[in-house]
Amino acid sequence: MIIDAHAHIMTAVNGMTASGPTGSLSWGVVRWGDETVRLMPPFNEETSFPAEALLAQMDWAGVERAVLLQGPFYGEANAYVASAVEHYPDRFVGAFAPDPHAPDVRQVYKQCVEDYGLRILKFELTEPTGLTGLYPDLRLNAPEHGWIFEAAERDGLVVTLDLGKIGSRAYQTEAVAALAERHPNLTFVIAHLAQPPIGENNNAELDDKWREQILLGRRQNVFFDLSALPAYAPDFDEYPYVAARMYIKRAVDLISAEKIMWGTDVPGLLTSGSYRQLLNYVRLHCDFLSEAEMADALGLNALRVYWGDDF
Repeated sequence: MIIDAHAHIMTAVNGMTASGPTGSLSWGVVRWGDETVRLMPPFNEETSFPAEALLAQMDWAGVERAVLLQGPFYGEANAYVASAVEHYPDRFVGAFAPDPHAPDVRQVYKQCVEDYGLRILKFELTEPTGLTGLYPDLRLNAPEHGWIFEAAERDGLVVTLDLGKIGSRAYQTEAVAALAERHPNLTFVIAHLAQPPIGENNNAELDDKWREQILLGRRQNVFFDLSALPAYAPDFDEYPYVAARMYIKRAVDLISAEKIMWGTDVPGLLTSGSYRQLLNYVRLHCDFLSEAEMADALGLNALRVYWGDDF
C-alpha cells in the first residue's frame, strides 16, 4: 500500500500570511500579499486543486490513500476537507488547522472533531506562511495552548507540525520535545523531515539543529513525513533528487525507517516534479531501504499513524 502522508486540496486559495492575504488568480498563479507567485503548473484556468484532481494524480501513480492537511496559506477549508473524506472514505483522512489565538478556537475544535469527524490537528508554524509569521511570539508549549493538546490526546487525534526553516522562530524543537513528554499518548508528525539544510550541508550549526530535531524520532510518539524535500534542493539537483535522498538516508540511520512516511506536499510540489517523480525518487532510487523498510516508508507507517491500523 502506498499512502501520500502530506497533500492539500482546495477549490481556491483564500488564506492569510505575514505578507498579506493570498488568493487564486489563474493558470496556477496566486496572489501573495502584494506579489504574484506560481503555486502549481498551469493545469487549468482557475488556480485550484480539488479532491478529484488529487485522486486523478494518485490513480495515475498507483497511490491508494492520502492525508489531507491544511494551512494558513491555503485558507480554512474545514467543511471542504470533511466533505472530501465523507465522499471518499477509503482514500482520504483529513486535518483541520485552527488559529490558536482566534476567539472561537474552542468552538472550531469542537465542530471539526465532533461534527466533521476530522482526526488530525495541523499547526503550520512557518514564518512566511504560518502562525509565527502572524504571531511572532507564539510558542507551541505556552500554557495558554495546553488545553488543545490535552483535548487532542483525549480525543485520539494526531498532531502534525510544520516547524519551518532551521533557525527561524518556528523551529521549536524543545517545545515539541516538552509536548511529546507531557502527552505520551499523543502522536506527533513533523513535516518535511524537519526541513533539512539541503544546499547548505557544509553548515555545521544548521546540521546540528536539524539532527537535534530528527532525534525526536527516537521518542515512541514522534514521526516525520518526507514531503517537499525536492523543493529545498538547489536548482541543479533535479530528479531523482540526490541531495534529498542523502537526508532520507541520514534520517533512517538515526531513527530507522519505521519513523518516516513518504509524502508530497502537492499541489505546490508539482512545480518541482510530476506526481510520479515525487513518488519514484523514493520508490525507485532510495536503494538503501530494504523491501520491508520501503513498504513501511511508502505506506504502512502512515497507515498505522493516521488510520490506526496495526500489523
